[in-house]
Amino acid sequence: MDDPYAFELDPQLQADTVLVSDWHLCQVRLMNDSRYPWVILIPKVPGVAEIHELANEQQHLLLEESIRLSTALEQLFSPHKLNVAALGNVVRQLHVHHIVRFQNDETFPKPVWGIGDAIPYDTDALRDTVNGLQIALDIL
Repeated sequence: MDDPYAFELDPQLQADTVLVSDWHLCQVRLMNDSRYPWVILIPKVPGVAEIHELANEQQHLLLEESIRLSTALEQLFSPHKLNVAALGNVVRQLHVHHIVRFQNDETFPKPVWGIGDAIPYDTDALRDTVNGLQIALDIL
């Protein structure tokens, strides 16, 4: 019988993202939208929608993993700004967006949500982006 408490990725997150790495607390997933370097941390804790619902140790680990990811994104992309947010208005499952922003990107300085349509990576660009992220994340 399946474990009713096992982590399951929300179908929308599964459809919109690509697995980059699997850390202690979170899955690290790239949003399949080539307009922005956009990575999401998803805590592998069933039934959690908000950060405060995590145990204290998990909250600290989420912050550590977010800092690790943020540092890698800044080193890889040298952004004007790194947007980090946990909204959950469309997908209730707790996930934390890390979006690299440039002054010349399509929506700057507005939020990325609701403006334009996602442009999926082509096969080569997706492979190169995931590989670059994996290398940067393993170094840190």
